[in-house]
Amino acid sequence: MLWAPVALGLGAAFYLALPNEPPLPLMVWLFGIVTVLALLARRGGGKVAALVILVAVFTGGVLAGTIRTQRVAAPVLAKTEGLRRIEGWVIDVASPGVSGGRMLIAPVFISGVRPEDMPHRIRVTVARDAIIGPGAAVTFRTILGPPPPPASPGAYDFARDAWFDAVGGVGFSREAPMFTRLEQPPWRLRMVMAINAVRWDLARQIIDAMNPEPGAIAAAMVTGHEAWITEEQTEAMRASGLAHILSISGMHMAIVGGFVFAAVRVSVAAWPWVALRVPGKKAAALAGLAAVGVYLVISGAPAPAERAAITASVAFLAILFDRRAISLHALAVAALVILVAQPEAASSPGFQMSFAATAALVALVEAWRPPPKEISVPWPIRATQAVCAWLAVSIGVSFVAGMATGPFAMQHFNRVAMWGLPANLLTAPLSSFVIMPFLAIGAVLEPLGLGAPFLAVAGWGIDAMTAMAEWFGAAPGADALVPSAPSAALPVAFLGIMILCLWNGRLRWVGLPLSLAVLIWPRPAVPDVWIDAEGAAAAVRSGRAGILLRPEARRFGAEFWMRRRGLTEQAHERMYICSRYTCQPGEDAPVRIAATWTRRAPKLDALCTGAEVVIMRGRRTERPAACDGVLVLDGDDFAAGGAAELYRTAAGWRIVWAQPLRGKRPWVR
Repeated sequence: MLWAPVALGLGAAFYLALPNEPPLPLMVWLFGIVTVLALLARRGGGKVAALVILVAVFTGGVLAGTIRTQRVAAPVLAKTEGLRRIEGWVIDVASPGVSGGRMLIAPVFISGVRPEDMPHRIRVTVARDAIIGPGAAVTFRTILGPPPPPASPGAYDFARDAWFDAVGGVGFSREAPMFTRLEQPPWRLRMVMAINAVRWDLARQIIDAMNPEPGAIAAAMVTGHEAWITEEQTEAMRASGLAHILSISGMHMAIVGGFVFAAVRVSVAAWPWVALRVPGKKAAALAGLAAVGVYLVISGAPAPAERAAITASVAFLAILFDRRAISLHALAVAALVILVAQPEAASSPGFQMSFAATAALVALVEAWRPPPKEISVPWPIRATQAVCAWLAVSIGVSFVAGMATGPFAMQHFNRVAMWGLPANLLTAPLSSFVIMPFLAIGAVLEPLGLGAPFLAVAGWGIDAMTAMAEWFGAAPGADALVPSAPSAALPVAFLGIMILCLWNGRLRWVGLPLSLAVLIWPRPAVPDVWIDAEGAAAAVRSGRAGILLRPEARRFGAEFWMRRRGLTEQAHERMYICSRYTCQPGEDAPVRIAATWTRRAPKLDALCTGAEVVIMRGRRTERPAACDGVLVLDGDDFAAGGAAELYRTAAGWRIVWAQPLRGKRPWVR
C-alpha cells in the first residue's frame, strides 16, 4: 500500500516523458492484462506478487495520464498574429508575472479566430493597476499566441501545464481592459466567477483594513491572490527559505484545520453537558473537515491547495472512522486520490515537494520515541524540559522537511536558502499561533466589519516575519545558486527519499546515497550560447558568467537558462556592440555572435563579416560568400526547433534544440 502511490506517480511521470502519445485502446488492454496477472500473482503472495502488483499500478499511472490528456483537450491557438480584439469574462486574477498582473479570461470573441477554434481559457498580462476583478465582462486588444515552449532544451514546459489547465492562449496587452456587455455565460462559469469575485473582494477588504505591505501577504495567505505582493517581498521570502508561506499549501491547511479542530474539541470538553453526549474528537474532526473545505473554496482551489485539502480530509476522515489520522497509510490514500484525479501532478514541483516532505515528517513521527514523563517534577524543571523538547522537535521537523525538499528545490529552482532552517524555526510559532489563526478569524469577521482587531494582530506577526525574511535574505551566502543535474538524477533522489521513509530495518539506509543524487551527480558541460525560441534574445557563457546580448528583452527566458546552468549575469560592455535592432561582436567577445532582432531580411554579408554565429529572426533568402564557415540560424530554424543551446566542439558547432526533446504530444505545436 505504501509503495502504490510511488508506482502510480512514476507511471504518470513516465507518461509525461514519452516522446509520442500512446494509443488509449492499447493502454487499456495493457493495463487489463497486467491487472489480471497481478490478481493471479496475489494469490501466491510473496515478493514476486508485490512486484507484479506495483507494475500494474505503474501501468495504471500511464493509463490515467492518457485518459486525463484526452479529457482536458481544448483548442490551442496555432500561432501569434499581431493585435487581436478580445471579448470575454474575467474568471480570476492569476499570480503576477515579471511583466505585470495576469487575468484568466473565458473568451467569447477573438478577432480572426473561428468559434470552433476558440480556446476555453486565455491568460493575459496587463499593468497591475489595470487589473479588473472576476465576474466582469471586458474587451481590449492584445498580442495573443499559443502558450510558450520551454525557455531552453529540456527545461520546464509551460505549454504542457497550460494544456492541463485548458489555457489555449497567452497574451500581453499595453492597453487597459474596458468593461463591455456580453450575453449571460453558462451557469457553471457564473458560479465560478461568483466565488472568485467573493475571494477578490475579501482580498481587497483585507488590503484596505491593513497596511499595504502586510496586507499584501495576508491577502495571499487567505485568498491565494498575490497581485499586491512586491518583487522585493517575494525575493526576500525566497532568499530566506520562507517562500512556501506565500503559496497556500499543506502548512496553511494544517494550521486552519488544526486550529478549528483544537478549538472545537476544547469547547466541547469545557461544556460538561455536551461532553457527556457528543464525542468531542469526532465533532472536532467534522468541524476541521468543514474548515478545510471552506478554506479550499476561499483560496481559489489552486493545485497545491487541492492536494493539501485532500491530505487533510483523509486525516480527519481517519478520525471519524477510528483510524490513525497521521500515518503513512493515510498519506498513501491521499496521494493515490490526487494522482488518479490529476496524473500531471507527478511532474509538478509543488506535489513532489509536498509529498516528499509530508512522507518524511510522518516517518519521523512514527519513528519518534518521546521520553517518558516523570512524576512529581517541580514546574521549573518541567517547563525547561518542555521548552527543550519543543526546540528539539522544531529543529528535527525543519531539518527533515528541508532535506526532503532540497533535491526538488535544487533541480527545479536552482537555489538553496542556506539560512532556511533558522528562518523557519523563528517564523513557525508566528505563522502557527499568531498569523494564520488571527487571519482566519479576521477574514471571517471582516465582511461584517468586525475583523480589524484580529487583522491588526496578524499584521504585527506578518511585519515580524517580513523583517526576519529580509534579515536572513540579506545574510552572507543566503541564496546559493545550484545548476540543474541531468534529468535522471531527480527520480533517483525521489526513490532514495521514499526508501528512507517507507522501508523498515537497516536496508532503508540504502536510500541515503540515492537521495543525494541531485547534489552529487556530475553536471553536464555548460553550453557556450543560448538562443530563445524566436531568435529574439541570446546569451553567451564566459567562464561562470552569462552575458545577455539583449538584457532588456525576453529577460525571463535568459535568467531561467542562466539559473539552470549555474551562471551569474555579467554586463556585455566591450564584448558586444548592440543597438535596438542589431548586435555585433566586440574585441573581447567570448563567442563572435552577430544578431539582428527584426524580422526584416538583413544584409547577411555585413553580419557574417567577423562573426562565427549569426542569428536572424527573419527568413534567409541568400547565403553570400562572406557567410562561408559561419553558422547562420534564421526564423525557419527557430520555428522548427524552438530554443537552442550551442556547444563549441573540435568539429564545429553542436546544436541542441528544444522542440525535438518535447516529442510529438498534444501540447506541442
